[in-house]
Amino acid sequence: MRIVVLGAGVVGVTAAYELASDGHEVVVVDRQDKAAMETSFSNAGMVSPGHAYTWASPRAPRILWDSLFRDDVALRLKLRPDLRMWMWCWRFLKECKAERAAINTGHKVRLCLYSQQRFAEIDRRHGFDYDRRTQGAIYVYRDQDHYERGVGAMNVLSDNGVTLRAVSTDEAVAIEPALAPDRANIAGAIHCPTDESGDCHRFTNAMATHCAEKLGVTFRWSTNVTRVRAEGDRVVGVDTDRGALQADAYVLALGCYSPAIGRPLGIDLPVYPVKGYALTVPIEDHDGAPSMCGVDEKFLIAWTRLGQRLRVTATAEFNGFDRSLGERDLAHMTNTIRRLFPNGGAYEKASRWAGLRPMTPKGTPILGRSPKRNLFLSTGHGHIGWTMSMGSGRILADIIGGKQPDIDLTGMTLADA
Repeated sequence: MRIVVLGAGVVGVTAAYELASDGHEVVVVDRQDKAAMETSFSNAGMVSPGHAYTWASPRAPRILWDSLFRDDVALRLKLRPDLRMWMWCWRFLKECKAERAAINTGHKVRLCLYSQQRFAEIDRRHGFDYDRRTQGAIYVYRDQDHYERGVGAMNVLSDNGVTLRAVSTDEAVAIEPALAPDRANIAGAIHCPTDESGDCHRFTNAMATHCAEKLGVTFRWSTNVTRVRAEGDRVVGVDTDRGALQADAYVLALGCYSPAIGRPLGIDLPVYPVKGYALTVPIEDHDGAPSMCGVDEKFLIAWTRLGQRLRVTATAEFNGFDRSLGERDLAHMTNTIRRLFPNGGAYEKASRWAGLRPMTPKGTPILGRSPKRNLFLSTGHGHIGWTMSMGSGRILADIIGGKQPDIDLTGMTLADA
């Protein structure tokens, strides 16, 4: 078939790769001048089934309330006259019960593990250069009570196939020696030896180049999608500022911007932008940078070693499509990472970035068919879209090709959203 993919982030490009590998003629449309320039540009870099917990948990409502008065919390709610945000938040709060959190996390980790298998296959097949590291990940806890709760909660992941091990402070420092300077403030950690990391932006562009040069995929860069046209239960074309496109099937992979395309078609996509912040620190001649990725669980500040750079990410801010960036937004994460890795890099030279994660209330993406029978969905991947991207691409290609996906999609379809 001829298939048009809307969006060239990691989710759109991996879908294009899988579709083209199956023999389809694929056209990818994106408003940027190359791949992975928005949400996929400067994410945490972690491919982490070991951290696939949903954000909607029993602790989340209290954290959101505290965020109205404090800057050092992981989730921030900005009061604004945005009806869609409040509708999304209401659905999010309904998912914050312990039972719902366990169910949603189980659905997420199933896709994450499948996707990680696909990453390994792609690495064997193509060996793209994207600063991949497979040493595992370390999840650090600051106080004993939080550590014990973390160890108790990890069963929802381990019961679904993730290899996790609770370790003492000394063991954590032995696994990641760069933690030694802050040893006194570490109560314990959870080690996931199978998690990995890499530069999502580099990976996506390497895959896009492969798609164009080896698989015949056409990329329409700097092209804005203005409307998707439908007649009855079928999409009949896509209007852009550079002309119309027609195809046999269409894939909606526009992340936070997917709902704006879906609404005129009568498709309600519960996807809302959740802002995150990132620092990319040159390591230069500093010898205290970590070798593996990890998360400070108290503040949900993540770090990843990308070659001679240290990527640091933090915060989930509910503030609409605002992408502004100020000193106050970065102060807490900068101070925290400096304490954790005081000789981790040239922090004063860090580049700064803010981006929007396309989140669903459940934390699971929306995959598969839409009410328009030739429009397919791959959106709402949230804070670990990089982890879930390769699996999502393969699942979508299987559904479009009339094949049964390799995993159960319960909790990940539009009907479940």
